[in-house]
Amino acid sequence: MNMPLKRETLFSLEQYSRIRPEFRMTVIEHKESRRVGLGEHATLHFEDSLTMQYQVQEMLRLERIFDAGGIEQELEVYNPLIPDGTNWKATFMIEYEDPEERRQELLRLAGIEKKVWMEIGEYGRVYAIANEDMDRETEGKTSAVHFLRFELTPGMINAVKQGAAISAGIDHPHYQAQTVLQKEVRDSLEDDLD
Repeated sequence: MNMPLKRETLFSLEQYSRIRPEFRMTVIEHKESRRVGLGEHATLHFEDSLTMQYQVQEMLRLERIFDAGGIEQELEVYNPLIPDGTNWKATFMIEYEDPEERRQELLRLAGIEKKVWMEIGEYGRVYAIANEDMDRETEGKTSAVHFLRFELTPGMINAVKQGAAISAGIDHPHYQAQTVLQKEVRDSLEDDLD
């Protein structure tokens, strides 16, 4: 079960400096069990307390933030990205190496973030609630990064706990993809639910 991060649960800058290499490796391994590729150019990175703690610790380190007010501001930004027991939250990334191809595809893929879905057993698709923090679509093009929430019913949560298969996909006119989650990813996401 994920809990919101608190100032007291974070490492001080000095502590983090000492443990950063090991902590970073732990988080990288953990993230692998929470990554879902959707076709060649899209990926869901499911967030939880550990992935968000890493984000916060890195921001505090980078910005040299050590005062209580600054730390609380970072927590206000990142805590909403932690699932609360009835949902999954993910960073959705659209990746094209060539800048010109990326620009063209982001125009073609406007609205894709609203076409990302999860499916649990026979329950049908749950489409993402996208970018609750801000609108990331401008001038008819989408952003390369979106923040998604998949809100689940009690029946869906129970089905996950009973071992139902979980699928993810995208149903956009210019980009379709679908995959069944591997056991390692499925089990990791099950841990996010009450």
